Amino acid sequence: MTQQARRLRARLAALGAVGATALAAAGVQGAAHAADAPLPVVITGEDRVDLSLHSDNGDPTEPQVDLRLDVPGEEFEGDGEVPAVYRGEYTIRIDARGLQGVAKADLPCDADGLVAVCSGYDLYAGTTYNRLGGIRLDLTDDSEAGDTGSIVVTGEGEGLEFTPLTVDVRVGGPELLNRALSLPKDLKAGETFEPPLGVMNVGGVPSEGAVLRLYGSRGLSFPDDFGNCSSTVVDTGPLLRQHTEVLCAFPDTLEAGAAYALAGQVRVKTADFALHDIFSSSFRPLEPGEEKTLHEGRRQGGGPDLTLERAGDADPAQYTRYAELDLPTTNTYDLELTGASASGAAGDTVTAEIGFANNGPAWISALRSGGEPFSFTVVAPEGSTVTSAPEKCRTTTVDGGVPGYRCWVATPLLEDARLTFPFELRVDEVVEGARGRVAMPDWDNPFDSDPSNDVAWIVLNAPGEPGDDGTGGSDGGPSDDPSAPGAGDGDGSGDGTGTDDADSASGGGAGDDADGGLALTGARGVGLLGGAAELALGLGAAVVLHQRRRAGRDGEAAV
Repeated sequence: MTQQARRLRARLAALGAVGATALAAAGVQGAAHAADAPLPVVITGEDRVDLSLHSDNGDPTEPQVDLRLDVPGEEFEGDGEVPAVYRGEYTIRIDARGLQGVAKADLPCDADGLVAVCSGYDLYAGTTYNRLGGIRLDLTDDSEAGDTGSIVVTGEGEGLEFTPLTVDVRVGGPELLNRALSLPKDLKAGETFEPPLGVMNVGGVPSEGAVLRLYGSRGLSFPDDFGNCSSTVVDTGPLLRQHTEVLCAFPDTLEAGAAYALAGQVRVKTADFALHDIFSSSFRPLEPGEEKTLHEGRRQGGGPDLTLERAGDADPAQYTRYAELDLPTTNTYDLELTGASASGAAGDTVTAEIGFANNGPAWISALRSGGEPFSFTVVAPEGSTVTSAPEKCRTTTVDGGVPGYRCWVATPLLEDARLTFPFELRVDEVVEGARGRVAMPDWDNPFDSDPSNDVAWIVLNAPGEPGDDGTGGSDGGPSDDPSAPGAGDGDGSGDGTGTDDADSASGGGAGDDADGGLALTGARGVGLLGGAAELALGLGAAVVLHQRRRAGRDGEAAV
């Protein structure tokens, strides 16, 4: 939302019932005509676009400016016809003549050269249903570094008061690229990495300062303390969002075409449980006056300042828009299934609690995949029927036709996670020593240090007490079924539902259903959501590690 929109939102809040509420309540007769004051409408969209001289400026088919109308009232979220806040004709005028000789603009609606007019009827609360269209901006043969221009968007309609939008366009401004990073060789969990951080201004004009952002997911931290840097740490809530972020301000000018390197060394510390955690670094221009406000609400460093020094001749090919690594890549974890034993006469119902554990030392971040689940299968012992299964288990066929269940465990998964999956079984016929197999799918997982405990057994009416629940056998891996329970949940609760407390192994936040029958235990339990190295885990497939990720994750982190 633009500054204009935010200011008007504040004014509307002050109006109370005399303002937006009364207008929205007026219904289909035209809310604007039901109040003394006209209906305030804010034209929203990106209010600044910087066009690069060294790129296509994004997808050539996608606009950089998304124009919408923001109307007072609560957005409609139900089914059926969306109720109108205002009914009547209105027009929006997009005037891009200020870009003459600066850039070309592809305008929506009825365009005549660099001017377009959009006509509409009906306005709805919020912005979702009030989209005007997009503006695509590109360079022309006449575009030169330092050129500036603007687009002015205005509106009119009976009973309406529009707040206009101005889109400032700049060509060849400061454009900072980051020194490309390479994966450190043989980096082990618990060790420290010193990345060669640097920046190059490939834009057409100097940058009056720069901001460095360092990001590390849950398994990474930054032990150094610099006076011109500040940090935030997020160590609660969904695991996918836990991270450390450092911001450093450099007020000195970065000349166009020049490269710079850090005069000091920044260290990245990996935790003992780290595996495929995300580290990223990025430079951007320092905005006017930003140095005074950049560190507000953050922990300010107390050591000497971190500074930049000119690097001399540099090859632009060594610099990139996104500089990030997934590290370390050498740690392992140990997934373990445990079985159960029970006894009962014909007609009895017994409970078999299947255990799933991560014995570490590494956590399973699954940050690139956003929390793709593991899976394992359960087959009931001969002579029994499953009468109740955990919520995150579904019926399936195993080994070419044997009826069974497939259960899913959401990721990220803590390095000490302990989960239980209670199955209720009815004893239809007493079969002494009947065994049901619990197993992860066969696959080659180089990060599972002990595949021998990926199979367990449910034993009913064993010859001796308390029964045989031994393990041993095949290895296994996660499911790549996008329809699997928990796949893409993004809240870390895709492993099923159950207890939601400080010992939750892989999530469970507000809104989880506590009646699913899957108990979760383990230290430092927090919900899970985003993260660091992507394990695209498929049944019978190899681990696919994705080393690319677009920058711009939201979050907070620490030095």
